[in-house]
Amino acid sequence: AIAPLLENNHPPPDLCEFFCKHCRERPRSMVVIEVFTPVVQRILKHNMDFGKCPRLRLFTQEYILALNELNAGMEVVKKFIHSMHGPTGQCPHPRVLPNLVAVCLAAIYSCYEEFINSRDNSPSLKEIRNGCQQQCDRKPNLPLRLLHTSPDLVSQEATLSESRLKPVIVTSNEIHVEVERNNTANQKMTANVGNDSEPNLIDCLMVSPTCSTMSIELSTQADRILGCYVEILKMLSDYDDWRPALASLLQPIPFPKEALAHEKFTKELKYVYQRFAEDPRQEVHSCLLSVRAGKDGWFQLYSPGGVACDDDGELFASMVHILMGSCYKTKKFLLSLAENKLGPCMLLALRGNQTMVEILCLMLEYNIIDNNDTQLQIISTLESTDVGKRMYEQLCDRQRELKELQRKGGPTRLTLPSKSTDADLARLLSSGSFGNLENLSLAFTNVTSACAEHLIKLPSLKQLNLWSTQFGDAGLRLLSEHLTMLQVLNLCETPVTDAGLLALSSMKSLCSLNMNSTKLSADTYEDLKAKLPNLKEVDVRYTEAW
Repeated sequence: AIAPLLENNHPPPDLCEFFCKHCRERPRSMVVIEVFTPVVQRILKHNMDFGKCPRLRLFTQEYILALNELNAGMEVVKKFIHSMHGPTGQCPHPRVLPNLVAVCLAAIYSCYEEFINSRDNSPSLKEIRNGCQQQCDRKPNLPLRLLHTSPDLVSQEATLSESRLKPVIVTSNEIHVEVERNNTANQKMTANVGNDSEPNLIDCLMVSPTCSTMSIELSTQADRILGCYVEILKMLSDYDDWRPALASLLQPIPFPKEALAHEKFTKELKYVYQRFAEDPRQEVHSCLLSVRAGKDGWFQLYSPGGVACDDDGELFASMVHILMGSCYKTKKFLLSLAENKLGPCMLLALRGNQTMVEILCLMLEYNIIDNNDTQLQIISTLESTDVGKRMYEQLCDRQRELKELQRKGGPTRLTLPSKSTDADLARLLSSGSFGNLENLSLAFTNVTSACAEHLIKLPSLKQLNLWSTQFGDAGLRLLSEHLTMLQVLNLCETPVTDAGLLALSSMKSLCSLNMNSTKLSADTYEDLKAKLPNLKEVDVRYTEAW
């Protein structure tokens, strides 16, 4: 009777509650399939904000759980998701993915909600960072409920003289958590905490196993809900057209710390980030990194030492491989790896991982490592495997050629013939010494971003003409890291975009810049003018900034 009234309208809140109750109590009812399906489809296609209509989200959540209760279980859910996407390679309804992700995030949060809200059962972020050293540090109005009495907690003064506290078990109706505390390690950690600011989320979870171990058990019902909605996120990541938006929606990390500390959750979710790491599109795999400096992201979470790493670094190596092949600042990324992940990189290289062998070679080539002992250790690591030995020998050969190339001598000006290629440039530069080369014209040639690796080896280069070439963003980023003394750069009629042009802000010596007929935006132009103090001649004709 109600169904015809819902063909063009969302159900009101009271009706949503009635539908939710029916889904929970009679999930196998034909009403769920015949009446609720078109209603939920309409919600997912047209809803603009679940925040204003939370009962619509709850109804959608209960409907999907009811589908999962049918005999075919997740196969029915999978068919429903496919019906929402449509048979073509591109989903015609832009609101479907954000709405599905919102439902998944809310459902996953609900699995841990009672534990999150019951702060008598859960240490706060700051308390995890401090290791819950003293009971008096806990909020006085939220005491712990213990399954057993622990003599060590009777007198807090006594605990400070002991090297270790006994394990304390705290529970809620939904979750069982065991926290093992190490007093010595806690004292070291609390020494680093000097203010009241909330610590970094991943830092809280990346605690040494000897300092804090956390195991979470969900109830059967919560475990079923979690399994269903994590599986849906995995399904969503399998659609190529949805993957960029999905990656964006999952950055920054939208899950509570209790979920990230739950081994089963992070292990199942790992499939989604493997899909991101395999995707060649920058807008997808860039979401593996943090949104800003100082705030960790999925890359850190699944790195060796991160709470979610359970595979000896295979996913970490995949993420590093795809990120290094992207348009990121290579040198900056290598510096970050050297500072935070050098140990895991060396271990994986020692086991023959080719990506990590390449990373160590690049660290040596770009002089990322200053310490001589560390350099020698890296060399020993490389020489311990066949692939490492081969790549290190190639690096040594390149370094000898580079010293010969950079030896003072040769011409100060050079113009490559039109139609020349990257291979022609490489062959020419390898034929002699170009340490004096100050002016290089590659105008109207067929060179691409690949030639940048040769250009950065010209120490005296001050003027570079790339007019009407196929030189793009990736090459521009590499030049900006190495040719900081460049004074004149011509990018007229090249395919560069804002993504590459923004990197020029580090080239403080630039005094003449031609961006005529590029995809320069007005905002990027203003940013470059503000960051390049010596810039006097600029050509932005036939761009948005003109």
